[in-house]
Amino acid sequence: MTEMVLLTGISGFLGSHIALKLLNRGYRVRGSIRNLDRSDEVLKTLESHGGAIKNLELVALDLTKDDGWSEAMDGIKYLQHVASPFVTKMPKDKMELIRPAVDGTTRAITAALAARVERIIVTSSMAAIMYKKDHDRSIPYSEKDWSDLDAPSANYYTQSKTLAEKKAWELMEEAGRRNDLVTINPSLILGPLLNKDPGTSGALVLRLLKGSIPAAPRFIFSMVDVRDVAEIHIKAMENKEAGGQRFATASDNLSIMDMANVIKAAYPQYRGKLPKFEMPDWVVRIYALFDSDVRSNIGEIGLERLIEASRAKNLLGHEFISSSEALIATTKTIIEQKLA
Repeated sequence: MTEMVLLTGISGFLGSHIALKLLNRGYRVRGSIRNLDRSDEVLKTLESHGGAIKNLELVALDLTKDDGWSEAMDGIKYLQHVASPFVTKMPKDKMELIRPAVDGTTRAITAALAARVERIIVTSSMAAIMYKKDHDRSIPYSEKDWSDLDAPSANYYTQSKTLAEKKAWELMEEAGRRNDLVTINPSLILGPLLNKDPGTSGALVLRLLKGSIPAAPRFIFSMVDVRDVAEIHIKAMENKEAGGQRFATASDNLSIMDMANVIKAAYPQYRGKLPKFEMPDWVVRIYALFDSDVRSNIGEIGLERLIEASRAKNLLGHEFISSSEALIATTKTIIEQKLA
């Protein structure tokens, strides 16, 4: 019998790419979505990109509810827990992010342990690694680092991803099965869209293409291609030596101005929409008074975080796509989807 994988969050940007790779490798996939009303949309997206949907079934699972988790694990060999709380704006109450992230991870892992699932992969984030109070910025962040919840730059999202990943390791330690868990810590995920949903990362590129950022704040992002992140999820699942490890997944860094220049070179027809200069920091600080998204990241102006992601190369044999290539792929598919 072909091995079956439970993939939570299959409708998301990363989840759909993981699903495609699993199906193309011959796995059977049981994918979870919050509401089965979206089934046709998910099936259409995957089938349109060559996914063998005859080997796919969909189930309804909610991070905040117990219903269905034990049943979803029936016959499962591997768990890919990708689902995460989604918000378009930072909530006023941090528990709106933290509770479903931690409780959802707890539900997924508890059910997987009870079903004796062989290998559990949890999607975490570089947010759980690179927000520390005292860190020499000349030293790259790596898998040994953990974010401090009380760091000035640790917003609610950072706290939710850090606490959820720590809960995953805690549960596996308590069960005596630490080496059956792998966590994947991606930076800002770009790459080709599979449908018209740009996601949170693609939304930044879409804003650039629509002329919504006339001057570029000095924000610098570590980026990674979604195809790399999906591939590492599967390599970590299949590679015995990956057990008990965290994997930082990041390519090179780009500032918003760098992003604009990359897009301009590849798609000069958008030159008039893209920012032409960097916004002075004092202007950004004034702008933050009126924009909650900018305000929540104001401490990041001009800060560049270096990331050591060699474990994926050394242990899994993985080479990363450049951030510029990932950005161009995002831009290309946004244009193809007629979003900009």
